[in-house]
Amino acid sequence: MYQPAENNPTPMYQINRGRIVRSLEFIQDIIVISLCIGLFSFMVIQVRDMFLSLLPPLDFHVVTADILFLLILVELFRLLIIYLQEQRISIGVAVEVSIVSALREVIVKGVLEITSSQVLATCAFLLVLGILLFLRVWLPPTFEGIDPEQEVSKRYKRRHLEELAKNNGR
Repeated sequence: MYQPAENNPTPMYQINRGRIVRSLEFIQDIIVISLCIGLFSFMVIQVRDMFLSLLPPLDFHVVTADILFLLILVELFRLLIIYLQEQRISIGVAVEVSIVSALREVIVKGVLEITSSQVLATCAFLLVLGILLFLRVWLPPTFEGIDPEQEVSKRYKRRHLEELAKNNGR
């Protein structure tokens, strides 16, 4: 008996998108882990340099710049750790790093040595970052107590657990 050809013939090879995505996420995690190790090593070197700058003659600007730079590195390290744990960038930590970085530049250069247009631009930048930080903290309660970042993180974890259960059930 004659059977008509199917409209959707089965391809000779099938792309397993889930496996490709997991492989790319694994590679991305390896890259982030190597960034963490490199950043941690750089922080150790920076701590050593900071203690050496505390030896006489003491230069206040150098010590302040080193301490603030070390705080920026710690926050960046925390940002990478949060990314490894939750597979997302924390908006709050990113804004905090930006604020500390901008303030470090103002403190290191000195307010009196910066032009007025640069001071105004820095103030506007800090104001926008402050508003972002304020909105990040105060907006979620207006949405019935839902924290958007935590909801996305929960959704990702739930999806990941469902994929694991599905793969283990084979």
